[in-house]
Amino acid sequence: MFQPVDHQKTANAVVEQIEDLILKGVLQSGDKLPAERDLADQLKVSRPVLRDALKLLEERELIQARRGGGTYVADLIGPIFSEPVVQLIARHPSAISDYFEFRRGIEGQAGAQAAMRAAPSDLVRLEDIIHRMQAAHEAEDLHAESRLDVAFHHAVGEAAHNVVMLHTLRSCYRLLENGVFYNRGRLYHHPTARIELLQQHKAIAEAIRAGDPVGARRASEEHIDYVRGTLAEAEDLDRREQLAGLRRGHSSKIPPRS
Repeated sequence: MFQPVDHQKTANAVVEQIEDLILKGVLQSGDKLPAERDLADQLKVSRPVLRDALKLLEERELIQARRGGGTYVADLIGPIFSEPVVQLIARHPSAISDYFEFRRGIEGQAGAQAAMRAAPSDLVRLEDIIHRMQAAHEAEDLHAESRLDVAFHHAVGEAAHNVVMLHTLRSCYRLLENGVFYNRGRLYHHPTARIELLQQHKAIAEAIRAGDPVGARRASEEHIDYVRGTLAEAEDLDRREQLAGLRRGHSSKIPPRS
């Protein structure tokens, strides 16, 4: 990952390399940097130069040193919404429609760009996730399927090779992981959703692998449309079941006619 430093082995050259790795998503929030001795050796710089570089990165709040625990990439996935807006959305579920509209557009664009730009290692990663999705599906491991769902979309975003899109998607998926907009577990408990979602993810991966941007965009948009429609269907069923329960409860209290 780390390459020997040129530019007369200055601290700024070290900073530029580590910043570039962070910007391009190679180094991610929470990743631990190698020990000082090892990192200096990989970069081919002196330890004093490395310390100066790490100090500057820490001042820029890109890394953080933990006493006795090493140096880590800071939590760089800032909130796409402020906490008050998140709470506002939670109180007004109608905002979910806007969320899906946003995701449909950005997921479609990410899929199309991934089909045009994915490197061989990106394709290997997507294929690996699909294989793990298949295994989780066969094992009926709903938690793993749900977790791999997010990992798959992360991988598509990285394969698009657009750093602004990448960090936007990561913020968006953090909201998804935290259940701000909907509970993914509920989606995977739908009677037909598990097989449908697996096939949709396979279709997106296949279009990207084939270098088909139109097909990748279409498959990504259809996937979001399905998720949106399935969740709406589940919510409608819940409302009808709740109403039926109220009616049963009320009728049980009415004394029979004599």
